This record gives sequence, C-alpha cells and structure tokens, in this order.
Amino acid sequence: MPQMIDVRSDTVTQPTPAMLEAMLQAQVGDDVFGEDQTVNELQSKAADLFAKEAALFCPTGTMSNQIGIRVHTQPGDEVICDELAHIYLYEGGGIAANSGASVRLLKGDNGRFTAEQVRENINRRDDSHLPWTRVVAIENTVNRGGGCCWDLREIEHIRVVCREHAIAMHLDGARLFNALVARNETPRDYGHLFESISICLSKGLGAPAGSLLLGSRALIDKAHRHRKLLGGGMRQAGYLAAAGLYALEHNVKRLRDDHRKAKVLEGQLRSLPYVSTVLPVETNIVIFTLDERLATDSFLQQLQHQQVRALSMGRQTIRFVFHLDVSDAQLEALLAALRGIRLAA
Repeated sequence: MPQMIDVRSDTVTQPTPAMLEAMLQAQVGDDVFGEDQTVNELQSKAADLFAKEAALFCPTGTMSNQIGIRVHTQPGDEVICDELAHIYLYEGGGIAANSGASVRLLKGDNGRFTAEQVRENINRRDDSHLPWTRVVAIENTVNRGGGCCWDLREIEHIRVVCREHAIAMHLDGARLFNALVARNETPRDYGHLFESISICLSKGLGAPAGSLLLGSRALIDKAHRHRKLLGGGMRQAGYLAAAGLYALEHNVKRLRDDHRKAKVLEGQLRSLPYVSTVLPVETNIVIFTLDERLATDSFLQQLQHQQVRALSMGRQTIRFVFHLDVSDAQLEALLAALRGIRLAA
C-alpha cells in the first residue's frame, strides 16, 4: 500500500534521524530550577537571533501566545487583532479565560490590517466606559489567510501608532520563519518592532514540540511565572529543546522547498473544474474553496481512498500544508489524486 500523504498540517512532521540523534545526546537538568543546559542554550540562541534580551521555552505555541497576551494586560483591557487571528479563533477563548481581556476584531486583507485601522480602533483612556487598548497582536504568516506574509513596512507603521499610544505589540510568529524565507528578511528585522514574539518549532521547522516566547528580561521573568500558572513548567525538557536547536540550525532554509511545492499545487488547483477559488500562495499553506457541486465530505473521502489526508476549514473550504515529510514523489501522487476527483453523479 502507498504511504499516506498527510497534508493536514505542518505539525504532523516526524523527527528526522539526525534530529533524534541530537535529542539523544542532549545534556539535561531540571528546567524549573533553570538547570537544563540545552533549554538554556535554545533560549539564548533564539533571543540572540531576534536581538532580544531573553526567551522562554514553552510546550506549545498556544501557551507562548497566551502568556504573551497575559504579561501585557490586566483584566478589562482590550486586545486588537484581525478577525482571522489564531489567538482569537483557535486558542480556546484563552484571551478571555487567561487574561480577562476583551478583543477588538479588525477586518483586514486575509488577516493583515493597516496602521490606520489600528489608529481608528484605539479606545480613549479618559473614558471610563471603555476598555483600555493594551496590545496589538499580529500573526505572520496568517494561517487562515493562506499562509500570506505581512509587509514589514506596514508593521513599522503600526509600531509608530502603538508607540504614540503606549500600546504593546505581540507577534504570533507560529510560521514566522516561513515569512522570513519567503520575503528574504531576518529575525532582527522583527525583533525591534515587538515587545513579545512567539515562535513555533513544531511546524515547518519539524521539531516534535515546543515554542518560544521572546522579549525583554523583565517581560520573560514575568512570563516565567505565568508559564508555571498554566502548568507549563517542564523538567528535563532539554530532550525537546535539542530538537528545537537542531530545527533552527538545519531546517530554516529548506522551508523554500515547501513553498515551491505549494506553488505547484496552486497551479494545478486553478485548472480543476471543481475548484472555485484559491487564495494566493506565498508560503507552505494552500487554501481553496470547492464548487457547490462537490461536497467537502465527498472530496475528503475521495482523497482518503487515494492515500491523501487533508483538512476542512469550514464549509467548502480545504487546507493543504506542505512540510518536510512530503516528498516530490508524493507531490506528484497528490496532483494525480486531485485530477482523479469526481463530481457527484
């Protein structure tokens, strides 16, 4: 039987033999006591990459995002983000549950809003009826936006607005390295723009788990407390941190390969009669809508019969995500499977 082609997410990757070897060789200690050498090395390396003072290793990106929001807010404050933002849609209502904050949703361009939109939605602090606007959160790349990248110049404009109003900026950089590779940018281009940055190691970078929150030393000291409150204090976490170190050192440049495959798929989808629309592809995510003649369940079942696993993102909407475990041969098999999809009789 052919190997299953899993394009549901870039979180399904398996550690490579070289990554597993790095994990086996890790020097570990009790990270809650700050004694895990490999965790400390990972945190130091990540902070240096972004020119930040410190970093905190967390088990998940949801946790690093939620801690990032929590350290900037008090209950009753408000967070500005796009209506497609992962921190709003897919983190279990964590902004309300963990921070007691409300959310002001902006309608941007596939998840990307403008500095002028931010300016228009900041609440006055001299009106006691209104929550205080404390944080602007940006997601790059935008998951629900088809993996699209932000324009760095627009982020700089938003930074100016936030400084004028003493508002912090948080970056949900779950797939930031995809954006850096696609736009030929560097981590330091982003480090000076945000008070807090969350990056995931377990998506395109291929580590089995782990994310990092980056910021000032004072912010990370505060974040350490909140990580404990959320149950994120890990012990010999260096085995996971070693995978993260390997990922940062070996798996960043290869993200271009995932982007190339996604562009090939985009071209194929635009030629298929049962595909209505395809979001422009810039990185490793491909989101498209099916014609009403083809039900989502039928489409996914037909793919499953051809050894392809994909994900629905709502009515008639499908997402494919490329990653290091999808080979060129599997891409060709996926394209053939798509050409073989049949509309209902």
